[in-house]
Amino acid sequence: MHYFKLLICLFFISPLFGQNNLEIEYSIKKIVASIEEPKFRDFEVNILNFGAKGDGEKNCHKAFTKALKKIDQKGGGTLIVPKGIYLINGPIHLVSNLNLHLETGSILKFGSNPDDYLPTVKTSWEGTFLYNYSPFIYGYGLNNVAITGKGIIDGEGHINWPDWKEIQAADQELSRTMNHNDIAIEDRQFGKDHFLRPQLVQFFNCSNILVEGIRIEDSPFWCLHMLRSNNITIKNISFDAQNKNNDGIDLEYSSNVLIEGVDFNNGDDNIAIKAGRDTEGRNNHKTPTENVVIRNCKFKGLHALVIGSEMSAGVRNVFVVDNVASGYLKRGIYFKTNSDRGGYIKDIFIKNLKLLDTEDCLYMTANYHGEGSGKHASKISDVVIENVHCLTSSNTAIVIEGYPTSKVENLLLKNITVETATNGVTITNTKNVIMEEVIIGEKAGVPTAAQ
Repeated sequence: MHYFKLLICLFFISPLFGQNNLEIEYSIKKIVASIEEPKFRDFEVNILNFGAKGDGEKNCHKAFTKALKKIDQKGGGTLIVPKGIYLINGPIHLVSNLNLHLETGSILKFGSNPDDYLPTVKTSWEGTFLYNYSPFIYGYGLNNVAITGKGIIDGEGHINWPDWKEIQAADQELSRTMNHNDIAIEDRQFGKDHFLRPQLVQFFNCSNILVEGIRIEDSPFWCLHMLRSNNITIKNISFDAQNKNNDGIDLEYSSNVLIEGVDFNNGDDNIAIKAGRDTEGRNNHKTPTENVVIRNCKFKGLHALVIGSEMSAGVRNVFVVDNVASGYLKRGIYFKTNSDRGGYIKDIFIKNLKLLDTEDCLYMTANYHGEGSGKHASKISDVVIENVHCLTSSNTAIVIEGYPTSKVENLLLKNITVETATNGVTITNTKNVIMEEVIIGEKAGVPTAAQ
């Protein structure tokens, strides 16, 4: 039996809860110890030596291209970007064995002309592989790569790109049709005359990745997308990204991930854990997103922790501990699936989460957006959520919605407090849901005597 599955079973049959917590801590340490941060050659170049100017006016795209080529020829090293504003009209395509180091006061400011991000590259859009405009910072098939420092990556995403949200529906539907019909990825060509916005930073088929210290702002779409990658460390970064679909961190088909000390402020999900969409996702079931540790983060934005809705290859072994909210969240914990996805969400452990004002504190649904044919119901099971304190829920404190043919199963809610809520609890289509020390509103005391 899978180790974590056995551990979950123990939660439901054993009173030795403290001992199981120690085993959870061991599992977290084991995942973190397995993640190897990149190491780099003692070779440095300065972007100014390749013709860049940090005046915010000169296009530095060619300078970055030349500098990265030099580092690649030398077998790797560090590209130093000193204080200044660097206008970049076009994408930066990273190389292996690279540390892109943004010094304090440096800003990478990307241009807003979509044509500069052509030709198309292989990427993914809302869980479907396709060819689209290049992410602004793009790494494909790389090993040993990092973005570090105290600088800022500014996507200038509020210019031009927001209009595409209103006209993307036809391309969005086309991508999904191609997914459902198993159209060859090489034939899924978007880009010019299409309107799928690119991600700001994407690592695709990469390993040994470090993103540390930087600030990410104003993305045209998702901010930091880890796609089919592994051995990932994201720590002590911050976000100020308020555009439409400005998710902070999206993990997709990725494994062995540590996210810690991140300060979120996003217009959409803070962390979204994904694993492909529908037919294509189910066909890629051998590469679920798994072995993820999220700790000591500050959440602010639309939703804090999201799993789904594109999760058709499965999400498992996720540990979320010691996190707090620093502002309003529409939903604190949000698992979203529907009956077109298939796949599973299982072996999830969430502990020590402090939330302030929310619409819903905890929401698990198999009916996301009311979509789904009923042919591919997802399975949510083996979830422990412990020590959650929420100040207010303006709608419902706890919502658990399974699917009639695929119920939410083996869910333990322990020490959950929501001080004020308009509605208390809605639980439907579930099996073996245990609630222990769950208080919504004022805690009841001694019953009043008859008059």
